Amino acid sequence: MSNSMRGVYTNITKIRRTVFKEVARIAYQGGVDVDGDGVVDTDDYGWVDNLPYEIIPGDVATYRESVFIERAVVGERIRLAMGLPLQGVDKPAMLSEGVAEAAKPETYYEPPLINVISFACNACEDNVYRVSDACQGCMAHPCREICPKGAISFVDGKAHIDQSKCIKCGRCASVCPYSAIHHYERPCAAACGMNAIGSDEQGRAKIDYDKCVSCGQCLVNCPFGAIADKSQIFQVIHAIREGEEVIAEVAPAFVGQFGGKGNVDKLRQAFKELGFSGMEEVALGADLCAVQEAGDFIEEVPDKMPFMGTSCCPAWSVMAKMEFPEHAECISMALTPMTLTARLIRKQHPNAKIVFVGPCSAKKLEAQRKSVKSEVDFVLTFEEMAGMMEAKDIDYTKLAGEGSSDFEVASTDGRNFAVAGGVANAVVNAIHRDDPSRVVKVANAEGLDNCRKMMKDAVKGKYDGYLLEGMACPGGCVAGAGTLQSITKTAAMVKAYAKKSPHKNAPDDQYIDWIPELERPEDGQHVDAVAEAHDALKPVE
Repeated sequence: MSNSMRGVYTNITKIRRTVFKEVARIAYQGGVDVDGDGVVDTDDYGWVDNLPYEIIPGDVATYRESVFIERAVVGERIRLAMGLPLQGVDKPAMLSEGVAEAAKPETYYEPPLINVISFACNACEDNVYRVSDACQGCMAHPCREICPKGAISFVDGKAHIDQSKCIKCGRCASVCPYSAIHHYERPCAAACGMNAIGSDEQGRAKIDYDKCVSCGQCLVNCPFGAIADKSQIFQVIHAIREGEEVIAEVAPAFVGQFGGKGNVDKLRQAFKELGFSGMEEVALGADLCAVQEAGDFIEEVPDKMPFMGTSCCPAWSVMAKMEFPEHAECISMALTPMTLTARLIRKQHPNAKIVFVGPCSAKKLEAQRKSVKSEVDFVLTFEEMAGMMEAKDIDYTKLAGEGSSDFEVASTDGRNFAVAGGVANAVVNAIHRDDPSRVVKVANAEGLDNCRKMMKDAVKGKYDGYLLEGMACPGGCVAGAGTLQSITKTAAMVKAYAKKSPHKNAPDDQYIDWIPELERPEDGQHVDAVAEAHDALKPVE
């Protein structure tokens, strides 16, 4: 799984963030009075049609072969940023089509969540071996000798691979003394740990929604910006403008994402200036999740189940249950930190709209589940949040910092959920509070390919009695598709910030006793979780 472009500010990053900023700016304005009648109404949604010209001005192409394609791609990105479906370029349509419906605060985006903008796709070759100019036409010809299908011949003194015979075994590449044979993979497909990306009739990327778990790694690894997920920026800002009580719950990976060193008071002030009523750390829910999983592990492993997998990463959890249904019960059904924090907030603010802000596109998928939908109204990524801050000219680093929490601070272990290994460590420490002498063996995997290997080994009996931590993103939540900063830098900052907590372990959280009040009968439905995830992913028929 590739992470080569992560943390690098590219043209694609610039366009993506400009789209978020412009959609947020217009939403905060309440639209634009295009028809000049003094009122912003449904006749005024023509501003959407003008946005691509503001974002891509002039008549000279900067990124692609024509400025018209650039604007068309930006137009599709604008629609996705407003939670609207793609339009394509095969029929005449106004970009603003459907905006009036999207403007309603209660609107959820229509599936699918992850989308390929087909005409932006480069139709990259996938899983192909080709001979480069580095070939010296050497006398030994080891590539030809080792090929089991006779696919390699020599033309004009250079090796040539007959693609109709090649079986992609890679033996030729492994023996070439000049490393002249390269394996080409489509970057989005290489990043996909679910093998969910294939090709359409034109060779362009196509997502198999039966396999996709919305991890979002494809959309941050496509160097052409052809893959994007839908956003709820527009709907969140409309809820704020409608005077709703809107409370943000922010994932532990926030530290350093907006600059600075993770000052929570600064972040609270930023959210206040954006129009939010309040902000809480999801690390609070992480504490509760760790204690819940610790209790389940003590009670059920190994007597009722051979091993237990963590619950907090929805992409890993859905993959494990989907591909290993006979061991679905081995993946914890503890409520995720996002859901626990939302329920905690709703105890004191029953009518609030709750917005999860985090690093993850899969959390958008989780929030579509029937059992979660009533708790978490909207999901935004850090990148989408940054677009809102930019739209309001908020410089996070220059804020004085103000605001207060309804709740006490989370523990060091809860805040470390954002970094690979942090979840398992928190659960083990919570287990040792109840059973100090118990030896808890841990296995953890990052990236869905490695998570799958871990599950295969667990099913074979290699990890009997173990706690398994799965993270879809290499590095953990700090590497999520919606993050802004480099992975290693953020991981270090999260750990440093976590150490500042006066509470070391999850059981120190004063809300641990609330767990029974936050649980509901429908929470433990393994099969439903997978079915609901797929319902939220697939395009509407």
